Amino acid sequence: MSPRRRILRRTPAAIAATALIALVLSACTPGDDTGTDAEGQGFPSDGCTHITIATSSEKVNMLDKLAEAFKDSPEHDGLKTCATVRPINVSSGNAARYLTAGDDWPSDDHDLWPTLWSPASTVWTDRVAAAASANLVGEPASFTRTPVVFGMPEPMAKALGWPDKPISITDLSQLCQDPEGWGSVGKDIWGAFKISKTNPNTSTTGLSTILMQSYEASGKSADLTSADVDAAADFSRVFEECVIHYGDTTGNVLSTLYDETQNGSNGSAYVSAVALEETSLLNYNQGNPDSHTVQPGETLTPPKTKLVAVYPAGGSMWSDNPVTVLGAQWVTAEQRTAGEAFAAFLQTTDAQKILPEYGFRPLDESVPLGKLFTANFGVDPAQPAVTLPKPDVDVISTAIDQWTQVRKPSSVLELIDISGSMDDPIGDGRSRLDGAIQGAQTTLDHFRSTDEVGVWAFTTGISSDAGEGIQILRDVTALGSDGEKLDSSLEDLHYAQRNGTPLYDAILTAYEAMSERAEPGRINAIVVLSDGEDTDSATSLDSLIAKIGKSTKEGGSDAPVRIFPIAYGEGADTSALQRIADATGGQLFDASNAERIDLVFASVINNF
Repeated sequence: MSPRRRILRRTPAAIAATALIALVLSACTPGDDTGTDAEGQGFPSDGCTHITIATSSEKVNMLDKLAEAFKDSPEHDGLKTCATVRPINVSSGNAARYLTAGDDWPSDDHDLWPTLWSPASTVWTDRVAAAASANLVGEPASFTRTPVVFGMPEPMAKALGWPDKPISITDLSQLCQDPEGWGSVGKDIWGAFKISKTNPNTSTTGLSTILMQSYEASGKSADLTSADVDAAADFSRVFEECVIHYGDTTGNVLSTLYDETQNGSNGSAYVSAVALEETSLLNYNQGNPDSHTVQPGETLTPPKTKLVAVYPAGGSMWSDNPVTVLGAQWVTAEQRTAGEAFAAFLQTTDAQKILPEYGFRPLDESVPLGKLFTANFGVDPAQPAVTLPKPDVDVISTAIDQWTQVRKPSSVLELIDISGSMDDPIGDGRSRLDGAIQGAQTTLDHFRSTDEVGVWAFTTGISSDAGEGIQILRDVTALGSDGEKLDSSLEDLHYAQRNGTPLYDAILTAYEAMSERAEPGRINAIVVLSDGEDTDSATSLDSLIAKIGKSTKEGGSDAPVRIFPIAYGEGADTSALQRIADATGGQLFDASNAERIDLVFASVINNF
């Protein structure tokens, strides 16, 4: 479902709002950005009070089950009218930013405006309370929790002494710095030590991880201060050097790792450790790496090599998963009463018994954890031994600001299709090319002046120093103060000639150029936006895959170039683009609903 509104030139704040529009409207499975039902239909009316709960993706499945159980609870029976609770998937960081903005919820369908909010952590409710209004977030109360851990393929964890030897973040950092990489523990064939983390601006796991790094550097297990975070900058900078790329969800990384594992490489060439929540690790080991809603009759296949939870010796932060009735003006008195009843139900023993089925730990200690919380599924219910408390809001803000400065540097080439079909409208008053240009423009503020950014366009009938079919709008160089200049150069694409689609040739040319200049210690990447199939290349898809897939294999380059394709519009060749992403350890992004290109572009750039 997509809102029918004219989308004008976007500011960074508007990107966040647009992201929420799409995420709110994708009331579906965790990590799945596809919509549900027909456009504009919202939720069907069942005659009951409608309650929407905006929640982080990993809890959608569980809240569906809890909403069903709520119907038969004393808390529901105490209402004057029946109530139906429906979860929608909205990332914690995105929801926090929109609530802080103080506007209406970004959807034309009021059924999708939340009565309840359940982010992954009270970190987010605290930030909204501090930046906007404490009344807006009401009285958040945790109802379940899950610790943040490092998931490692079992053979890799054992090489570090797991499970007998405690492993700290310092241990991982030292392995990262060691020029021998895995060779320092006798596993030369595994190459360099690689970490996957999510972007702390949108992800609770990403935010918790950078706070855990500061705790580790300070030697503290409580009372973390802004001064401690400042003093940890060098430690965190080194730790970030191991990151393969950032992302907005762990599900995307886990899906790639799962595919690598099933194909026989055990994922060692892709990533060594993933910062994630314990519940995500449990889903992975059951064969559900993206934590999607398991459909009736669906069979899950566990990975050939499971992940095991490394609980850092210095301690773990917990995602404490609050729920609260929003104090927003759109929440009616009837919805508030029903929302409070559902929140109360979540604290009951009947509700708490449901949580372990979905990999979450109950707050009610009398509830058994069940079969998932065992070594068979890679977890230890007695861990973590040390719990790291949530710091004050100002400390968290300091950590996020610091990450912007210490995160791994990036070198990114944006490769934009300008073939004839890019003139097609996308339904919101823009053409496909308009959307592509605006998506690229609105993400420029993400990059630091020291990050390298380049933009090429491709179609037939043009040429440049890069080769046939390529127009260079900007060479890949440090962005510096060229943001406005690049913004103007992107506008020039409106007037470019548009012909055929030499997709494979253009990708190969870009890949070869980026490989020549790729350096270790940077995220070297190509973002490819295409709205169609290849029609004019001399290079075949198989030849392209053979040439671009070498650097990410075992024993490959220590400065791999990863490709992140955006399948733009319904005509894009998703099968080919998926193969291209997989070959380089990148990720395919789906913009088949072309109106969502702004959101998708922002999600891609979150990786850098």
